Amino acid sequence: MKLYTGVVEWRRGETERWVWRGSGDTGELVPYRTEPWPAPVNYGCLPDLHNPADSAEVDAVWLGEALAVGTRLTDTPSGLLWLADGDHKVVFGADERGQADLLAWFPPERGARLLGSEAALKWLEKLDVGGK
Repeated sequence: MKLYTGVVEWRRGETERWVWRGSGDTGELVPYRTEPWPAPVNYGCLPDLHNPADSAEVDAVWLGEALAVGTRLTDTPSGLLWLADGDHKVVFGADERGQADLLAWFPPERGARLLGSEAALKWLEKLDVGGK
């Protein structure tokens, strides 16, 4: 199973959000904005891997306990949050309550569905043309 490395930009339970700028190990987190509601999951990105739906780094979420902003994790995806607009999120970890919170975070018109790890890996393979 392929491993992917991500960085946490927004800690579960907090409203302060950061954003990754740069690439790979030379990137950095910079303050982004304060959200009106706290994040229900740890939210971040997979640096150097871009989603054509929004031309930004692939979004990632980590279920479970709150992780510090800037935490880097390397793991195999456990799922894919599929969205009708193509701005899918790669899911890491297994936590049923976290999955429910994640799905509830998106309005019905976005068509959020949780797919398994195979769907995540297949989607990431299409994006990971550089073979990282």
